[in-house]
Parts: sequence; C-alpha cells; structure tokens
Amino acid sequence: MELGPKTKIDDLLSSYPFLLDFFLDQSPKFKILKNPFSRKTIGKVATMTQVASIGGIPLQQLLGDIARKIEAETGEQVTLAAGDGEAEPRAFEDEEARRLVLKEIIRDLHDGEDMESIKRRFQELVQDIDASEIASMEQALMEEGMPESEIKRLCDVHVEVFRESLEEQEAVAAPPGHPVHTFMLENRAAEALLAQLKPLLEEARADASGGAVARKHADELRRLLDGIAAIDIHYLRKENQLFPLLEKHSVDAPSQVMWALHDDVRDALRTARSELEAGDAAAAVNTLAYLAETIDDMIYKEEHILFPMAMETLSGDEWRRVRRGEEEIGYAWVEPEADWGAAEAAPGDGRGTAGDAADAGGGTAAGGRIELSTGHLTPEQIDLVMTHLPVEISFVDENDEVCYYSQVPHKIFPRSPGVIGRRVQKCHPSASLDRVQRILDEFKAGSKDSADFWIQKDGRFIYIRYFPVRDGGGNYRGTIEVVQDATELRQLSGEQRLLDWE
Repeated sequence: MELGPKTKIDDLLSSYPFLLDFFLDQSPKFKILKNPFSRKTIGKVATMTQVASIGGIPLQQLLGDIARKIEAETGEQVTLAAGDGEAEPRAFEDEEARRLVLKEIIRDLHDGEDMESIKRRFQELVQDIDASEIASMEQALMEEGMPESEIKRLCDVHVEVFRESLEEQEAVAAPPGHPVHTFMLENRAAEALLAQLKPLLEEARADASGGAVARKHADELRRLLDGIAAIDIHYLRKENQLFPLLEKHSVDAPSQVMWALHDDVRDALRTARSELEAGDAAAAVNTLAYLAETIDDMIYKEEHILFPMAMETLSGDEWRRVRRGEEEIGYAWVEPEADWGAAEAAPGDGRGTAGDAADAGGGTAAGGRIELSTGHLTPEQIDLVMTHLPVEISFVDENDEVCYYSQVPHKIFPRSPGVIGRRVQKCHPSASLDRVQRILDEFKAGSKDSADFWIQKDGRFIYIRYFPVRDGGGNYRGTIEVVQDATELRQLSGEQRLLDWE
C-alpha cells in the first residue's frame, strides 16, 4: 500500500478500520471521525495533510506512525509516497466539510484551547469565512445543545478568530431607504456619540483623585447617556422586524445571541443612569466604558455578520415587509433617506393592517356583519373597538403563534407587523423564556387561569396580565395579553359617580 499527503482518510479507515482507535489515541481532535455523518463528509474529502492539521500533528510524523501501525497489525508493507506535504492545500473547499471543521474549532475554543492554536487551525483548514457560515455554525451548535448563553459568552472571541477573514469580505451595501442602509446610518450616529463620550471616560479613568474628574463631567455624561439611550429603538427594530423573518429561514441562533447582547446594553444604560442619579460618577464611568465597548462590538457584528447574512438570505419582498413595519417602532437619531420599497405592495406579505382587515371583510361579504356570541359587528367595528380600548391587547393562538395585537395610538411596548405569525417564544429574550413557557404550559394544562405582573417604566406603573382562552368545551385556544398603564388608577380613592360627572 502507498500512503502519502493526498491519501483520503475515508479510504484509509475503510481499508483499516482499526486505525479509528489509533487516531483517537493520537489526539482528542480526531473525535470528529467517530461521528458517522462527519465520516461521510470530512472523510470523503480530507487528505492526510488536512488530517494532520486537524490533529495538530506534523504530517511526516503522522504518516510514519500510521505506516508502522498498519505493518504491526497486518504485516503489510506500507510505502510512503514521495512529495512535499506542505505543498498540498490544507483548507477545505467542500461546504459541508468546512462547516463541520469550523464547528469543531469553535467547540474546542469553548473548551478552553489556546487562542493562537485555534487561529492557526482556522487559517490552515478554513482560511476565509462569510457571514452565512458563521450563522450556520452557531445554529448547529445550539441545535446540538450548546446553550445560547455559552455562545454569547464567547461571541467576541469568535469574532476575533474570524476578524481577519471577515475584513477581507466586501463591505455590505444597500440603497438609501433600505432597512440595512438606515441601520448603518444609525450606527454612524451612535459612533459619533461614542466619539464624544470616550475622551471623557479616558480622562476620568486616568484620574487619581477619587473621581473628581468624573463628578466634574457628570452633567455631560448624563447628556451623552440620554442620547445613546436611543439605540434601544435600533435594537427594537432588529428584534421585531428583522429577526422574525430570519427565523422563517431557520436562522435564529444569531438573533438569540444578539438579543441577549441587546439586553446587556439596556442593563448597562439603566445601571449608568442610576449611578449618575445617585452621585456615584466614578462607578458610572466604569459602566459607561463597558457600554461603549459593547455597542462598538455590536456595530462590528451587525455590519460584518448580521447584515451581510441577512442581505444574502431575505428576498426583496421580505425587505419591503421589514421596511413597512419600521415606522411603527421609529428610528434612532436619523430617518430613512428615501422611501425605498415602502409603497410597493408585496402580495401575501402578511402585514395585517386595519385596512386589509376591513377590505377582506373577515371572511364575509364587504361591509357584512360577523355574528358573535352576543350581537354582531362589522370587521371595521371590531378593529375600532379593539384599538380604542384603554389597554393593549395581544393574542397568541393554541400553536403559540402571535395572531394579533391592537393597533393603539401610543404603545407601551413597541410592536410591529413582523411579530404576526411568529412563535411567542421568539418574542421574548432568552432570560425570560422559561417563565413564558411555564405560563403557557400551565394555561394549556388548565392549572392556572391568569398570570399577573407589574413594572415601573419611564415613571409609569404598568400592569401586565395574561389569560388563557378556552372554547365552550374547555379546550385551550390561545392566550390573551393585556397591558395597561395603571398609574392613575392606583391614585383613585373615594367615589366618582355617574351623576358627579361634568
């Protein structure tokens, strides 16, 4: 038998199955060969040059050890083929093999392998990467059970490994008015605010007098913090308009990780504001430094990973759907530079506006009334009633899909048409997902008939209630969410009778 740099690992293992245990003894990185699916992909294309790179073993040493193992087990003479293994290409070109190798590299990174070793393997076996491959890799890791929190924890390290390759990619571009164009305009505005903040932070952090510089700049820090806080609108549009459509293409791992990072920014904004209000400017400086770094990193991830991947994934009609829903949430610091796609109707885009409902007639003749359990209303009247209630209503059906929210003039919690048809579990950050699921499970089991919560938001007392919806047979048909600003209600006392009204 002849063994050389171009020998395929699958050919070798098919002829000598005992070599699988040999490889596993040589390096833990060869565990990828135990997976039958990996064997069918990497095994079919991986040469001994690439196998040596996977295991971090010098090629000639590996070939010699294999030859001696075959001779010892079978008595067969092995001839080592002449040739310079270093001249053989190491990087995988097969798409599925690249994805598997990339996933294993990142898994080893999460297990604590040295960063320089990880970078070297990446350069040898993958070399370049695009945004879709990163999304696919993260998706695969989450589907195999790696927690979103773990991927989030090392997200910055992922980017560091891929940074050189990502920066070689062509910069994402979109026409004025396109959602990505507007997102990027907002990023430039955020960077301008951070450029004003960072010199103040550097001066304050270099201060050895116990925070005197920080206290001197406290008013300026508050002003900049108030300006930066508008980034929440930028993140809300991503969460409510962009992420739902990516999820329809089974791309949800990047959005889950990014949403968790959005919440880190929100927490830092709240913490910094509390520290400034408490007069602890020195602590606020540390929080603001973390905030600035996190926003900078998010901008990089958006423009080098999320936006290129989204541009490759979503259709023109889907982007128009994103654009139409943006107005309901608003913009941070800027406005779209053009009406790109806003007026173009995309058939079947599911935007579900009030006008569409009225035209459709709720399944009846135009203008016809819908018979209800008590009385009857037209679709227009139903929509008017729902939008004039002093509460916000959302409805999730028995399949956990968002079917409706009331289009009230001033929303307590921003919503947009992108949530329609989305699973409700995807509408909440991962930190609260277990509670959301528990409420739904209790409602479906019939063990609970309500779930009540109240929070403080912008100085207002917000009362949030969930109720299961059951039909006449007691079957679970969905859940209603009712959100109410109860600030004034809490202050009521005594009586106000109808005859007292003026």
